[in-house]
Parts: sequence; C-alpha cells; structure tokens
Amino acid sequence: MSFCFGCILAASLVVPAAAAEPALRLTTTVRADARTGRLVRTSVVTPHSVRPAVQSRTLAPTVIPPVLVDSNPRKVSPAAAGLTEIIEQTARDNSVDPLLVHSVIRVESNYDPLAVSPKGAAGLMQLIPATARRFGAANRFDVRENITAGVKYLKYLQDMFKDDRLALAAYNAGEGAVMKYKDVPPYLETEQYVYKVGKTYGDARRRQAALPAPPKPADTVQAQAAAPEEPKPEPLRQLDVVTGADGRVVLKTR
Repeated sequence: MSFCFGCILAASLVVPAAAAEPALRLTTTVRADARTGRLVRTSVVTPHSVRPAVQSRTLAPTVIPPVLVDSNPRKVSPAAAGLTEIIEQTARDNSVDPLLVHSVIRVESNYDPLAVSPKGAAGLMQLIPATARRFGAANRFDVRENITAGVKYLKYLQDMFKDDRLALAAYNAGEGAVMKYKDVPPYLETEQYVYKVGKTYGDARRRQAALPAPPKPADTVQAQAAAPEEPKPEPLRQLDVVTGADGRVVLKTR
C-alpha cells in the first residue's frame, strides 16, 4: 500500500457536549514532516459555532385592520375592530362618559394604537410606563389594556378633583401639578390640551343631543296597535214599576 507523503490528510469530528454547553469541534490533521519524513498528527479542539436562542417578548398590539386615514395606514377609525364597543363597555364599567373617553383618545392619539409621544407616552390613551403599571396595563400597545388602564386613571382623577376640567389637566400634567396650583396649571401644553378635549367633548354631546329619539321596539308598537279599545260602559237606565188595569205588575225601563 503506497502513501504520498506530500498529501495532507484532515478529518473533522463533531463531539456533542452537554445540553447546557455549546458543541465542541475536534479537528485532526495528519502531515508529513519535511525533515524526518514521518507522519505528524495534530488535534485542535474548538467550540462549534451555535446561534444562541433568543427569547424576546414582542409587544404587539391587538390585531386591528388598518384603515387608511390621512395617508397613515396605522390610524384606525373608532368603529374598526370593535374599538367603539371596547371604549363604551370599559367606560360604563368605570362610570365614565364614553364620549369623554372618545374625546381624550381623539386628542391624545387620534386613534393611532401605535402612537408614541416624544416623552414616551404610548398607545391610544398615551400612557407613560408608570401609569400603565399603576393601572394594570402590561402591554401599552394592546388596545384593550391601554383603554382599560386609561379609563381607570381618568375615573381616579374625576373622583379626586370632582371636576372634569381639572381631571383632564391632571391627565396631561399629573395630579401633583393640579394640586400645586389648585387649578389648571399655567402650562401652555396643558391649557391647550384641556381646551381641545373640552371642545371635542362638548361638540360630541351636542351632536348626541341633536339626534332623534330612538324608536320604540317594534314589538311594543305592534302590541299597542293590536290592543282593542275597551268599550265604554253604557249608562244605567232607570227601572219603573207599573201596575196594569188587571192588577199585574209590569217592569219598564226609561
């Protein structure tokens, strides 16, 4: 059996390590020594390249069909994906006027569930991380969690200040600022915010008041139409007792 000393023989063997450690690669190389002519074996152990498994939690919002508004595909209409139902149900559960919640969302994010302000407020009701944690929103971009936490915070402020105007000021500037000034803080942003939300809310209430009264249920109307009119009782007629020529008694009515 002939062997070419000028040839280089290399073999690779992958040795799996423990499950908690990366695999090892054992590389063995056989070369011919130029001076002695003998075969020289060299083994090198190197870690096998393994891509680490990355586990990350993606804060994805509740799936909402995008509605193209003002060329912004992220902005949605209030009626999309049941937003109106979520807002109204959450508002009723917390004794807050749904129109006020809509007005806050309109001014805060204009119904953009992925909106983020320069100060780090996020989502439909623009919650900062501290407020989100305080009122139970783990994911500020989740529509239901964001609305629920925002409405609870708004209700908390209403109960604290007993005045929607001050509650809105505190929603924007924090309750500490309102307590300090005992009024809307003299911050231009807060003054404009209270005005915008108040105007949006007032306009919404006027539009609602102008709507015609909802019709009565069809079954009620039909039942009223089908019910026969009760007959009026006839007046009592007087009874006369008359004795005839033959002595018999005869009863007559007038």
